[in-house]
Amino acid sequence: MGTTARVVVLPQEPGPLRVEEINLPDPGPTQVLVKEFASGICHSQLHQMHRPRRSPVVLGHEATGVVLKAGSAVTYVKEGDTVLVTWVPRNSAAAKERPTRAMVETSEGTARTGEGVFTWADHTLADEQFVVKADPDIKKDVTSIIGCAVMTGAGAVIHTADVRPGQSVAIFGVGGVGLSAVVGAKQVSAYPIIAVDLDDKKLEFAKKFGATHVINASKVDPIQAIHELTRHEGKFTMFGQPVSGADFTFDCIGLKKTMEQIVPACRGGHFGAAKGGTAILVGVPGTPVELNAIDMLVNEKSFAGSFAGSCVPEKDFPLFLQWHKDGALDLESLVTARYTIDQINEATTALEKGQISGRAILEF
Repeated sequence: MGTTARVVVLPQEPGPLRVEEINLPDPGPTQVLVKEFASGICHSQLHQMHRPRRSPVVLGHEATGVVLKAGSAVTYVKEGDTVLVTWVPRNSAAAKERPTRAMVETSEGTARTGEGVFTWADHTLADEQFVVKADPDIKKDVTSIIGCAVMTGAGAVIHTADVRPGQSVAIFGVGGVGLSAVVGAKQVSAYPIIAVDLDDKKLEFAKKFGATHVINASKVDPIQAIHELTRHEGKFTMFGQPVSGADFTFDCIGLKKTMEQIVPACRGGHFGAAKGGTAILVGVPGTPVELNAIDMLVNEKSFAGSFAGSCVPEKDFPLFLQWHKDGALDLESLVTARYTIDQINEATTALEKGQISGRAILEF
């Protein structure tokens, strides 16, 4: 016996998102049926909405919910457990086989999932590898953004970059992911923590999460401004120039312009004495990028990607939940907009227009 669910569907042909009432089948052997309380609305879904498709798509990849049914081979959770749903297998190294992808029958045929899961729905089916068990006393709404926004931003700082106390960071783009990176930088005692954006309100907001300096890239050259904030007095490059630039720069946007700014904003190296800084791509890129190979070679700079913050959800989600419990990760402030499932087109429009200062969520 299946379960009736209200699910957001992206049609095959261009057009607005639809909310359909769909009968979800009972879970397969390794699947769980989750009743959702809330789901994050991620910018990466906009990329999916604008790409051509061969079938309808069901979207969303972070949520908080409770397990209603569990498949016959499920061992990790049981009915009644509170879980965080995410698009990254909770422990890929321990998985014996590839997680099962849920398929959904919509009014126009079988829909595929965006990233193995779908959470823009009041109920979802997911392989048990895509859920992380949590304390039942956690907040059921704001914790829904841990499964992508927090994991991606904070993880890039603490895992991909492995930032250490006193190292300088510059974060381009302080939306939900960028603000999570700011929190991660504060947690590891980075300094300075430089937020870069085009909106003064967003930059002021970033200070609440730990940014020590802010740069409005619409008013000044952010590369020059970062170098001015990060001078190393008494240290010089092999060419006699003062050493400056951030130890780590993070692009949480993925635009061609920002991808090409993060390398020159990095600290230069000194041959035989110190390597240069590292630029880390966190946002989903929409275009190719051109990098200054001479700058990277001579100054021994690095350009690295951070996929989902290099996180292992089973290990990292409890850490992020503890940050929230301790007050270090202010999820209540990070969630700046709330929508119902019937307002999904309004929500994605606001996101595309840059009207969401932090992270938006759907509440069911």
